[in-house]
Amino acid sequence: MGIREALTLQNRQVLIFFIVLKLSHASTESVRYSMPEEREIGSFVANLLKDLGLGVEELSFREARVVSEDNEKHLRLNLLTGDLLLNEKLDREELCGSAEPCILHFQVMLKQPLQFFRAELHVRDVNDNSPTFLDKEIILRISESAPIGTTFLLESAQDVDIGRNSLQNYTISPNSHFHIKIGNSVDGKIYPELVLDRALDHEKESEHRLTLTALDGGSPPRSGTTLVLIKVLDINDNAPKFAQSLYEVQVPEDTPIGSWIITMSAKDLDAGNHGKISYTFFHASEDIRKTFDMNALSGEVHLKSALDFEVIQSYSITIQATDGGGLSEECTLGIKVLDVNDNPPEIKISSVTDSIPENTPDTLVAVFSVRDQDAGDNGRTVCSIQEDLPFILKPSFKNFYTLITDKALDREERDEYNITITVTDLGTPRLQTQHTFTLQVSDVNDNAPEFTQSSYTLWVRENNSPALHIGTISATDRDSGSNGIVIWSNL
Repeated sequence: MGIREALTLQNRQVLIFFIVLKLSHASTESVRYSMPEEREIGSFVANLLKDLGLGVEELSFREARVVSEDNEKHLRLNLLTGDLLLNEKLDREELCGSAEPCILHFQVMLKQPLQFFRAELHVRDVNDNSPTFLDKEIILRISESAPIGTTFLLESAQDVDIGRNSLQNYTISPNSHFHIKIGNSVDGKIYPELVLDRALDHEKESEHRLTLTALDGGSPPRSGTTLVLIKVLDINDNAPKFAQSLYEVQVPEDTPIGSWIITMSAKDLDAGNHGKISYTFFHASEDIRKTFDMNALSGEVHLKSALDFEVIQSYSITIQATDGGGLSEECTLGIKVLDVNDNPPEIKISSVTDSIPENTPDTLVAVFSVRDQDAGDNGRTVCSIQEDLPFILKPSFKNFYTLITDKALDREERDEYNITITVTDLGTPRLQTQHTFTLQVSDVNDNAPEFTQSSYTLWVRENNSPALHIGTISATDRDSGSNGIVIWSNL
């Protein structure tokens, strides 16, 4: 081997070493950006050139792109300026619900060499939702003998905004019998209670109509209203009583619709109509009302729509028992949803190469992410490819993987590979997802022509005529296309 060839080989080894070194030192610290929700498409988020430490030309040359775990295209990168821009309008409530902070995780992928830069976008809330009541009218039946200071729970309003933009206060229209008291639930939310200030008289006034207003803390504040209809009843001595204040049940998420969940039961010592009890969901969210159904007479709770552990893991329902005289008592029903392995793993391909040249080790073939929406072992996954292939899988960040060549490929030995990525979860039963793609190996002119034999002996008679055929010499070239065409010449 000559000095030039030795130096070339040494340079290649050094280059491969630094590529591997840079891959192993891909950014592990996330850069955080922030912007409010509901900004228009194309809005400026940040300029990445400084954070990446790159120039505009290198950004384009290395084919920078934004990839996310769920392959959603919330953001796009302008390669001419390095500006990170909104690709779609962001709705914080749709993206994160009540979770705070609302964080979108993404990566910037660079090639030549392969690098990943972790980043996250904090989507800030704006006051774009008003408080709303699920019912346009709340009906209370209150005995005229109810003592001053008695409190009555009212339905809470719903506001999907968070922080100061969420529900902050309740008011009641001016009247001479009631005022509003604000209570705090265990989950930190407020709820309204109606407090009796002055004795009721059924004979003088059998109904009271009040307006309940819910206000958020935005600037300016948004509000929603509902009618509170109070029906004044004759004396009823005893309120219904539940045996316990908290009932708890566990329900698998694959429970069939219509299945019985539990029967709620309260007792009332009164006789006649005052002792007849009806049951309702009280202070219930829209999710509870669309998922469960309660029989008002029997107290049976049935499943109304399918459960999904990956969406909601538990429900806390206030059950109200009301007798015929209008007295009531509440208890809490806690329903815990049990996870079953009903979601197979998902493979999201971010980048895949159709063809690579032979004799190029450590070449990037594909970038993909894996996720499983189940919990525990049901959501843990293992990723693999066929064992007889010259490729390796490398985890990069979180659930991202890169597929690279494990050694130099030889097109003359094999010019095509069918690669199957298999992801299996650890649940019972185990669920599996596969993704198959074909990789072509393109030719490099790495083979010289070869004669079919080492020497040829041809005989010719003297005085032969011109252009007389005296024999055939043949040679072959293992390369393909123009690299495999043999051109003849005499020396």
